[in-house]
This record gives sequence, structure tokens and C-alpha cells, in this order.
Amino acid sequence: MSADTRLEELGVSGLGEVDEPAFSGLAERHRRELHVHCYRMLGSFEDAEDTVQETFLRAWRRRETFEGRSTFRAWLYRIATNACLDLLARCRPQPATGGEVPWLQPYPDRLLDELPAGDADDPETVAVARETIELAYLVAVQHLAPRPRAVLILRDVLGWPARDVAELLGDSVNSVNSALQRARAGMREHLPAERQDWTGDETDTRTRELVRRFTDASIAKDVAGLAAMLREDVRCSMPPTPGLQVGRDAVVNDWTVDGFADLGRLRAVPTAVNRQPAVAFYLWREQAHAYLPLTIDVLRITGGAITEITTFHDDQFPRLGLPEHLLTDGAE
Repeated sequence: MSADTRLEELGVSGLGEVDEPAFSGLAERHRRELHVHCYRMLGSFEDAEDTVQETFLRAWRRRETFEGRSTFRAWLYRIATNACLDLLARCRPQPATGGEVPWLQPYPDRLLDELPAGDADDPETVAVARETIELAYLVAVQHLAPRPRAVLILRDVLGWPARDVAELLGDSVNSVNSALQRARAGMREHLPAERQDWTGDETDTRTRELVRRFTDASIAKDVAGLAAMLREDVRCSMPPTPGLQVGRDAVVNDWTVDGFADLGRLRAVPTAVNRQPAVAFYLWREQAHAYLPLTIDVLRITGGAITEITTFHDDQFPRLGLPEHLLTDGAE
């Protein structure tokens, strides 16, 4: 059965005839893409997980309202979007003064690879899917009010017609179009200027080489070498820890003050987060006689230089499928 399941394809006259195991099986086919949708809306992997569970619960309870006028998938997206809006209405966190998003969490590429292929042969579709999951996009989206945020994601990411978005939100097409224009303006204000020169592809030789050099310099605690890879207006943040460093001098000074050069022995594991290159660092802990998780640096690379480093704490290692520890001989 295809992902875009219509009622007649279910072999029943209504979802009320479907038992709970069968319904769960239908819904589970859409879990990953619904989770990514909620993640875009909320910026938090954990909140997205909770919201998908709420979506499935609401869908089961309201199954008799599904009339087959739209696809089952679209019906689930409507429920998921409203669940996100309900959550944001109860507790909408605000970006910090410097613009960083403390609740931002990474999304592992290994889970993004589970998404349906869709129009994989359409370069524009592939580019949109990639760019709208990167951390800079997620941060910018979180600055929008909830309803314009939903409109932007439904229209520009999912490609829904304005009339369908209006029906979902209980609004007029004109209001939806107006909200979309406001949302796009807000995104232009918060997105990096180099929109046409996004993070290098993971297969790009130049990008891979820069990530390798960054990793080697980090392990060697070569601050001067690291500084040479940073663009002058580089940005560094470490959610949920407050504080945004902007500019090469500020970043290097922060590293110096934090005693980076005096950090113990490090090892690194390359990974990929939000379709961006990332490096997971491990610090030698004598008591454990092993290298234990330290931080994950997610890089945005523009024009052969590092333009942004988003660092996440060690609590994100399990979600990213990273080893719990590394031994001295390289074994895990």
C-alpha cells in the first residue's frame, strides 16, 4: 500500500471499521516524516516525539472523522500540525536575547535517511528537504509566531496549496497568504545571508578535507590552526547553555578563557547531523580508563570556511547512535 493511502485503498468504508493494531500499522508508516515535521515546528527532538505520540492518540480517537476526502497521510499531518500549535499555545519558549535557541536539539542523519524518497530525482525538492532541516533554518523558524511558522512549513516545505492550509487552520486563503509573506520576511531576517551557498555536500572533497583538518586541530588543541579555518563572522553556540559568540576573535577568546588548550586527551568520531558534517569528541577519563563522551560540534561551512559551530552536550550521544565510550586501542 502506498504512503498516500486513501480510504478506498484501505478496503473499508471508514476508519471506524479498522481495529487498533491495523490502525497503528497504517499510522506507523508515516511516523518518521511526521516526526520531522513536528521537529521543524518545535526545534526539539524530544518534544517532536511526544507530539507524534499525541498525534497518533488523537487520530485513533477521531478515526471516524476521516472521510477519505484527503489522503490518510494528509489527515495525519493536519492532526500533527494542530498538536504542535496546541503545545506552543500552552508553552511557547522564546529565543534568547542573542537569538540562540536553547531548546534546539540535533537530528541524526541516520534517522533522516528513513524518510520516504519522494521526488528524489528533483534537485529542487532535494535541496529544499536538505536546507530546511539544517540547524540555521531550525533556529530561524523558531523566531516565528506559531501560526505563520505552520503556514511557512506547510506551504514552502511540504508544498501544500494555500486553500488546504487555510482549511487546516480554519482561516481564509488571504490570511494564509499574508501569514506566509510575514513568515518569509522573518526568515530573511534570521537566516544566514549566504542562502545560495549552503553547507557543502558531505561528498564534496573540499568539505571533507576541512572537516578532517578541524578534527585534527581540535584533537591537537591547536587554537591557532582552528582560528585559521573560521570565517571572520563565525558564530558559535552551545544549546541549552546560554551565550552566543559572534566573530573569530570572540570565539577564540572564549576557547582560551574556557581552557580548551589545557583540556585532556581527545579522540573524535565523525558523524552527520541535520544534513551537516559533525564531529563527536571524547575525553580521556582516567577513572573509567576510557574516552567518554564530551561534546558534538555541528559545522556550517560556506565558501571553504567554517561559518558556524553548534555544540551539543554529551546527553545527545545515544540519540545520534554514537559509542558510549572509546578504548585506548581504538576498540569500543
